[in-house]
Amino acid sequence: MNDSVKISCKNLWQLFGKGASGFLDEHQHAPSDAALASAGLIAAVRDVSFDVYGGEILVIMGLSGSGKSTLVRCLTRLIEPDAGQVLFDGVDLLQTSRRRLTQIRRRKMGMVFQNFGLLPHRTVLDNIAFPLEIQDVPKVARLAKARELVATVGLEGREHNFPRELSGGQQQRVGIARSLIGECDVWFLDEPFSALDPLIRREMQDEFVSLQSRLNKTIVFVTHDFDEAVRLGDRIAIMKDGRLAQIGTAEELLMTPADDYVKKFVQHAPRAKLITAQKIMVPARPDDIRLLEGQSVIRNTDVLEKIARRVIEADHALAVVDAAGVLVGRVGRENLARALFQ
Repeated sequence: MNDSVKISCKNLWQLFGKGASGFLDEHQHAPSDAALASAGLIAAVRDVSFDVYGGEILVIMGLSGSGKSTLVRCLTRLIEPDAGQVLFDGVDLLQTSRRRLTQIRRRKMGMVFQNFGLLPHRTVLDNIAFPLEIQDVPKVARLAKARELVATVGLEGREHNFPRELSGGQQQRVGIARSLIGECDVWFLDEPFSALDPLIRREMQDEFVSLQSRLNKTIVFVTHDFDEAVRLGDRIAIMKDGRLAQIGTAEELLMTPADDYVKKFVQHAPRAKLITAQKIMVPARPDDIRLLEGQSVIRNTDVLEKIARRVIEADHALAVVDAAGVLVGRVGRENLARALFQ
């Protein structure tokens, strides 16, 4: 992940129902729940703003009906938002022409959805190559690229199979390969693994992590599974009733939930695997320098699972140092217990 903003979503609204057009202007883009109900409108996306950084995996999650899938379709303009901005490399997708939007989708966006959308009468190879066929890329060149991606997603030997001859996990791999063939800048995935069996789902998550380590894409990934979000995401955005309840790292959501909804959402997360010493340490005092004398120290980036036994067995607090070895704090049993069992 880098500091450059790839996508910037600003004050995005999406309303469903009759009379949505002009409603937001009438209410200065800040309608109350009562006003929405009175107009018979449903706000699927409510005044949502956030940035996605280059090379980042941003996971958008929430319960069914929270607006997460609608939000992704608004970002790609598969659904026309009622208000706001979606800046893609500085270009407002909501203001650009249909022709230009089509070019951006074909050349810069990859999309994978729950229903794999494979063409049943085409082979694996032809399904993967299809986006390049639309772009009039010569057959030899597009099939060569498709063969490379067959290897990338581990489908060697299945090139000439039809979708009906593949398992669910294999079909999903075809969908992922097809979304990558245009060498997209940004990848949108809407619950791509939710229909898979648990073991295949885990396998696909492993494949996804491996792919990202090699490709370093900017990714917006939708899921309702917090374990999946933690495993895959750099940051997590939690949606509730069309609103963005909170966005941050899994550790930030655990340690500083914005409200009771977020707190409940993350209550079963594996705290010991996510929270670092940095979040629970007490800032160092001048006399804490003595803790460094002949004692093992804790890195501020160490997760609690790694340090728990040492902290419990020590007869005093342990020193915490940063990447440069500078003393920054201390962690004792009380700090550990509070973080794990609060």
